Amino acid sequence: MPIPPHNRRASGAAAALGAAGLIVLAAAPAAFGDGTAPELVVGGIEPIHGLKPGSTFDLPVTVANKSSGTAEKVWVSYSVTRGLDFADVPSNCRVQHIGSYDEMLENWTAMCAFDQAVEPGVVYTPEKPLRVKALDRAYNDRLRVDVGRGIAPMEDENGDPPVAGTAPAVKLVEEQAGGEGSAERVDVSVTSVSTADYQVTGAALRGRVGDTVTMKVKFANAGPAWVLEEEGERVVQVMITPPAGTSVVKRGQFCQAKGKTYRCGAHVGLNMTEDARTVYIFKLKIDKRIAGAKGSIALSTEPRPFDHNKANDKADITLDVTDGGATTGSTGGSTSGSNGSTGGSTSGSNGSTGGSTSGSNGSTGGSTDGSAGSTGGSSSTGDDGTTTNGGNLAETGSSTLPITGAAAAAVVTGAGTLVIVRRRRARNLS
Repeated sequence: MPIPPHNRRASGAAAALGAAGLIVLAAAPAAFGDGTAPELVVGGIEPIHGLKPGSTFDLPVTVANKSSGTAEKVWVSYSVTRGLDFADVPSNCRVQHIGSYDEMLENWTAMCAFDQAVEPGVVYTPEKPLRVKALDRAYNDRLRVDVGRGIAPMEDENGDPPVAGTAPAVKLVEEQAGGEGSAERVDVSVTSVSTADYQVTGAALRGRVGDTVTMKVKFANAGPAWVLEEEGERVVQVMITPPAGTSVVKRGQFCQAKGKTYRCGAHVGLNMTEDARTVYIFKLKIDKRIAGAKGSIALSTEPRPFDHNKANDKADITLDVTDGGATTGSTGGSTSGSNGSTGGSTSGSNGSTGGSTSGSNGSTGGSTDGSAGSTGGSSSTGDDGTTTNGGNLAETGSSTLPITGAAAAAVVTGAGTLVIVRRRRARNLS
């Protein structure tokens, strides 16, 4: 049942699912050393591969009590990442949508209550398995199942209010052939057959010798799939080489010089949404006229089996040195904001020019177009003309060190230093 919407570190995607951003099952007090406290485990969950976006599958979960004491009430919680959702949710389950925050991946959780006794040595299963749907953006997702007893699981205070299911309630029934499982929590991968198109956009610059021009180039994931990159994988980088005859006055944010090329981070964390966009803004001084001078923007060369379109992995950055008055650089594409296009006029305190720009105070350099039903891809425009897209890199001209999913970084701007600090939010017990 779709719910309207409201990154890595630690131990990667599994930690993001398991940390406080998801549901943590609360355990009832154990008996004082008598060995009779119920010990619940789940089983029956295996990795699922080869789904088609839009298809559904059932979760054949088993619940067992490995102790000698009876569990009077049981909770089973299911958690899925943003490419999956729940369908036909029973009324004894509540679904909560939790957007991405801090180090947490966006996810949906279904918390199902079974107000019945679970006897020792007996394996149970829901009389009707919970059904999961692969969304259009599905590609590489995660599924987690937890089991607990006694009081209800905690809700994430950063999520939307939970919504009760509308399908008939289900109960646990004895499973004749099922295994009892071995843990109270199981994590598996769920993959779908889909693609994601990583692409770059170049720029057309124009000016005379001595001018400082603004260069805006862009990286984007055009979907349709989002990409959850695996822990330890080398993530995509954007390689930007300015045209010959220019010098960099101010480099783009998340970019670091490597010879004549700038290596730029494409996003922060493991979460590359299907509408992710990053605009890199450079200030270039035209030092001399070189006939046919041309730079480039290109994606790094690590394998991307989901990206079948290699034609848009590289684009030109051209420079036309004129003999006339001072002109400014063109991004090669228009941008838009709430106040409409100004058509080529200069706006914003950062002095960026060229293309159609708009917004109350500066150029956004690009718009974000989220796909229907997607979250984490919305954009917001600040007073300085920067745009942040769904937890990915912000559009800004600040000079900084690159930021990757493996570490935070200090952002140095002028004479001030802004230290970005990741922290987890406090959570209320329910």
